[in-house]
Amino acid sequence: MSKKKPDKSHIIAANKRARHDYFIEDRLEAGLALEGWEVKSLRDGRAQLTESYVHIRNGEAWLVGAHFSPLTTTSTHVHAEPTRSRKLLIHRNELDRLVGAVERKGYALVPLDLHWTKGRVKLEVGLARGKKQHDKRAASKDRDWERQRARILKH
Repeated sequence: MSKKKPDKSHIIAANKRARHDYFIEDRLEAGLALEGWEVKSLRDGRAQLTESYVHIRNGEAWLVGAHFSPLTTTSTHVHAEPTRSRKLLIHRNELDRLVGAVERKGYALVPLDLHWTKGRVKLEVGLARGKKQHDKRAASKDRDWERQRARILKH
């Protein structure tokens, strides 16, 4: 479980749609099994999480659909595949808890952001419940009201 939120300057990519489409019930920080060219492209900030999701297959968690754009200066003998599935490194007891929530309770695992922690790439994964259309409208109405209230109090 991640106790401290990552510093804004250390965030590589964020999935803003996740907070719009889901209620985030719980969060956890997972490592990623990456290749060398992927780490280099992440240092350059070339990652997208918008279409990605976390899939549990054969007792392992995988990040599917994330796009890491390869640098033009990467090695010529390595074939870079930008959207390959990447294995998440999660402790077995946390993974078992997530599997139980996803399979029995109908939750979804959503990638929230990619960030650096002590020189390593970490993915913040949210245990999420889907929002209905009326929930999304209510959330946007609340956001608009907060914006208006801040404007009014500022004057």
